[in-house]
Amino acid sequence: MLCAILAFTLSFNFMPSEKNHNSIDHSVEVFTDGACSGNPGPGGYGAVLIYKDTIKEISGYHPETTNNRMEMTAAIEALKLMKRPCNVIISTDSSYLCKGITEWLPGWLKKNWLNSRKEPVLNKDLWVELYELDKIHNIQWKWIKGHADNKYNERCDHLAREAIKTKNALI
Repeated sequence: MLCAILAFTLSFNFMPSEKNHNSIDHSVEVFTDGACSGNPGPGGYGAVLIYKDTIKEISGYHPETTNNRMEMTAAIEALKLMKRPCNVIISTDSSYLCKGITEWLPGWLKKNWLNSRKEPVLNKDLWVELYELDKIHNIQWKWIKGHADNKYNERCDHLAREAIKTKNALI
C-alpha cells in the first residue's frame, strides 16, 4: 500500500527553508521501525538510509515511551540527517505513521490539532516536528508489511530491539 512519498538526504551543505522540487536531484530511500517493551515502556527505533551506494544505520533508545512514538521518532531522526532538500521514499510498517502524515494531518491542522472525536491529537509534538521536516523534502510514504522478509525492515526492527536491550543508540 502506497501512502505518499517522502524525500531526504544524508549529508549536504545547506537546508533551505522552502523546498523547490524542480531543483532536487538527491534521492534517498529510508526504512524505519519502532519497538517498545511494554506499551508504554522502554522503547527503541531503527532506521536504514540508502543514498546511492551508501547505507547508514541509526538507532535510539528512550526509557519510557510508546511504540507509536518510536515509529515516528525513527522517521524524524532519519530526516534530520539530511542537510538539503531531497526526494525521499520512507517505507514503514506503521499504519499509524503512514496514515497520520498522509491522511489525518490535514484534518488535524484545520481543526487546530483536534482529532475526529474533538480530542487533542496524541503525540502532537512529534507530528509538528514531522510536519516541519515534510515541508523541506519531497517525501513519499510507503506502507510495507512488517516481518514479511523485507531485509531493511527486518534490520530496522533488529536495531530498535537492540537499542532497547542495550539502552543505547547507534547514530
